[in-house]
Amino acid sequence: MVVQQTATRSRKPPEERRAEILAHASSIALADGLERVTLRAVADQLGVRPGLISHYFPAVEDLVAAAFELAVTGEREQMFAGKGSPTSRLAALVHRVTSGEANDLARLWLNARHLGRFSDVLARAIAVQEAKDRDHMLNLIKDGVEVGEFHADDPFAACVRIFIAIDGYSVYVNSADEFEVAAYTRFVGDVCEWTLGLDARSWS
Repeated sequence: MVVQQTATRSRKPPEERRAEILAHASSIALADGLERVTLRAVADQLGVRPGLISHYFPAVEDLVAAAFELAVTGEREQMFAGKGSPTSRLAALVHRVTSGEANDLARLWLNARHLGRFSDVLARAIAVQEAKDRDHMLNLIKDGVEVGEFHADDPFAACVRIFIAIDGYSVYVNSADEFEVAAYTRFVGDVCEWTLGLDARSWS
């Protein structure tokens, strides 16, 4: 007699499944925008029913906020991944911002800040991620001041100025026209030089 064996579908542990859902959601957020992070879109990528996604994220705004947090965390690791001296790490960060390598991140932040007006959950996530970014930048600046490479009486103020410059630069990320004048392309570097007392010839 032939015994038929029924294949059983293995269930992933909850934490593994949740991480998988978030990985796909954050990928959608970076590529297409937070508006495209839906239960169905994530389910389609995973090849599962939307009900499985809603089991882990009953409210879609929680999924959107978590996808934003994961995407920003991954990009932050890239932004602050430079090696060497504080000056070289800052130069790598500025290059990533102004070379186009971080355009997806810039678009995500613009998108999130707009949608955060309509979602308290996303607004809170934005505030947390902004604080983490400031902590990373502030530590970088303090490292530079400690070894005498940066000159800033108020490192926190310098941190804020640099992020305002990055945000101002990134506003144009969706522009259809190329805007390559030096006043724009050099803006983030110029602000770093001004607020940290850097010599343009020695670091950029």
